Amino acid sequence: MVSGLIHVTPFEAENPIEASLRKTFDSLQQTLRPPFSLNIPKPDQYPFLNSAILYAILTEPHFAKTHIKHLHAIVTDGYATFLNSLLKIAHHLYPKLLAPVKTQLLWVTDQMVRVLGIGFDALLISLLRQIRAADFNDNNLWLCHKLVTLFLEQWERFLEEAPHVLSCALYTFLRVLADHCRVSFGNIETLKRLEIHLCVRMVREEFHLCLKLGRDFIRLLQDLVHVPEFKAILNDLRWNPSVFNTLGFKCVSQIYCTRTPSRFALLRISPEMETQLRFLLTYVKLGHHQRHQMWFAAKFFNEPDKETVIVDIVRFICCAHHPPNEIIQSDIVPRWALIGWLLKSCRKNYVRGNVKLALFYDWLFFDERVDSIMNIEPAILLMVHSIPKYVDITHALLEFLLILLDNYDVEHKGLVAKGVSSAFRFLVSKGVIPSLDVLTSCPAISPVLKEGLRRL
Repeated sequence: MVSGLIHVTPFEAENPIEASLRKTFDSLQQTLRPPFSLNIPKPDQYPFLNSAILYAILTEPHFAKTHIKHLHAIVTDGYATFLNSLLKIAHHLYPKLLAPVKTQLLWVTDQMVRVLGIGFDALLISLLRQIRAADFNDNNLWLCHKLVTLFLEQWERFLEEAPHVLSCALYTFLRVLADHCRVSFGNIETLKRLEIHLCVRMVREEFHLCLKLGRDFIRLLQDLVHVPEFKAILNDLRWNPSVFNTLGFKCVSQIYCTRTPSRFALLRISPEMETQLRFLLTYVKLGHHQRHQMWFAAKFFNEPDKETVIVDIVRFICCAHHPPNEIIQSDIVPRWALIGWLLKSCRKNYVRGNVKLALFYDWLFFDERVDSIMNIEPAILLMVHSIPKYVDITHALLEFLLILLDNYDVEHKGLVAKGVSSAFRFLVSKGVIPSLDVLTSCPAISPVLKEGLRRL
């Protein structure tokens, strides 16, 4: 059957979400045309009427204003039922939606923000996740433009009712700006200016919301140091923190010492990518993983321009996917092995460097009182397990870590040295590795690197 919502390939199974909405619309279609019934829907009818109106809004743009008025007239739960269905579409179906349906989805999202429907914040976060990194396709840039415009136009509403969504938007657009600023063509210049305007406004006017991002806020800013506005922000963070006029904020080290919540790492992983990664790290056994990895690469980053998404994947694996002990102790693909494969998949040097930074970032400021050992475990296990077969990986990672010690932020060199040494000590004390001898006594590792480890 032809779908009114999504692209359907031949022999593809019917999508249950789309099918349910379409059948409800077909059965209630007569009730969606004026004059509307003055009767209040019964509790058992209410969810079906919401679903029918939603399908009508998405597939009948010429009647959308009539349908939204109908919804306003019958709603009794603060739009929670309607938004729950809308969230399912955004989360599960967005990549497959027909272009006119995507347009309607963003239109009705704006309407839900205006009425402050219950759950509009979750919907916005789901749509932010659909923005793909390093993807300059017109559809992806269109989504960026629609969302950044929505945040700017509804700034006061978000600030008053859902400031956490603004923090999520900042994380998202700082990250995608790093990709957008590497290219210059067509209308992307207009989009870049809007994204820069939103991010700078957040930092300059609502700095307390930026602090919610934790230390990854600095990592993202440093990727934009070539943009004058962000270079100025970084300089102020280091030399003039009082300019941000935020109670209690005195030094950039406070941000370094704040762990980034895992929900932000999820923002840069699409729901589809998250599903595939969690499947790979939960059910696929070593020895059977190569074909899954090849499929994943072909799907998400096989084109040279798209490999910066590997940085986001590594950050997700370290910060947001923490398997239970039964998985860790099984023959399921371990996180460190998947990260090793991702690292070898990098073809560009700057991407490889950013992937290593994403892997080690929590090491630089590690504090066992606030940080999770799961964030730092993949890096040490990758270094240890790469000996002796892939000792070049061990060598490259160890060299990178020691370079970070001396060069990441020379003004806070002591803080970084303390964080890295604390990470090593904590990993040994918790038995992740028995001792550092496996690194300091390895004949294949450069004497200079081993000496650097001993000094640390």
